Amino acid sequence: MKIVERIADLRAARQGAGKVGLVPTMGFLHDGHLSLIRAARSASETVVMSLFVNPTQFGPSEDFEAYPRDTPRDLDLARETGVDIVFMPSTGEVYPPGFDTWVEAGKLAERWEGEHRPGHFRGVATVVVKLLQIVQPDLAYFGEKDYQQLLIVKKMVADLNLPVEIIPCPIVREASGLALSSRNAYLADDRRPRAAVLYRAMQRAQKLASSGVDDVSLLIAEMKMVVGQEPAAHLEYLAVVDRDSLQPTGQLGVEARILGAMGFDGVRLIDNAPLRLGTDDD
Repeated sequence: MKIVERIADLRAARQGAGKVGLVPTMGFLHDGHLSLIRAARSASETVVMSLFVNPTQFGPSEDFEAYPRDTPRDLDLARETGVDIVFMPSTGEVYPPGFDTWVEAGKLAERWEGEHRPGHFRGVATVVVKLLQIVQPDLAYFGEKDYQQLLIVKKMVADLNLPVEIIPCPIVREASGLALSSRNAYLADDRRPRAAVLYRAMQRAQKLASSGVDDVSLLIAEMKMVVGQEPAAHLEYLAVVDRDSLQPTGQLGVEARILGAMGFDGVRLIDNAPLRLGTDDD
């Protein structure tokens, strides 16, 4: 496994690499990241993993400095899981002095995470475009856990005619249902099952939809009731939206998406799930 820190070295390593799969990460790897690497490994001749905590997607009061990091462990896991090249640039390599060109994410970024984290998606869109331009992968892998981000990246790639296929990968969860996230490290071990309350609320909505309930206001009320039973949980938003436009929907069609964000023990957690009418799938 090669570890490269400079763009020029990455491009040199990329030459003759065949079909390239890119897995962008901010490190502190968990099984969700590893599932992306395995998916890339199964479809690519060369797997490139970026390891870069992107400062431009953090707001002034967010946790950039405290964001969990463990580079030696990340490199060991990357090697064990089949990564060929780790691109580990400095902030100055990605954003050199005088950098002043940004990618705006458009309408998909206006609500939900975009509303609660102003500037977040500008930072995400910009760094993703830069990584795609630097690595020039054939395939790039993104988890559905950041569902809004996934749709923004897919739209951006289509709008900008970038020659890469975006591969969505399913959410990986702990046994309790808590979606895997690097920020879960902030939670005490005995609190993590309780932090899965947002997913339990989504399961409740799916159970009702499976029985034929299509009144979105009722489904949201039921989910809020479930979350409200957990004193440590403080909802930021909980919505049923069109799975493509992310606009709120009032009547459940064949399939929609539930989006939610909450604070729990001072940790901000997001989750999402498909919501299908008249099916037992969740």
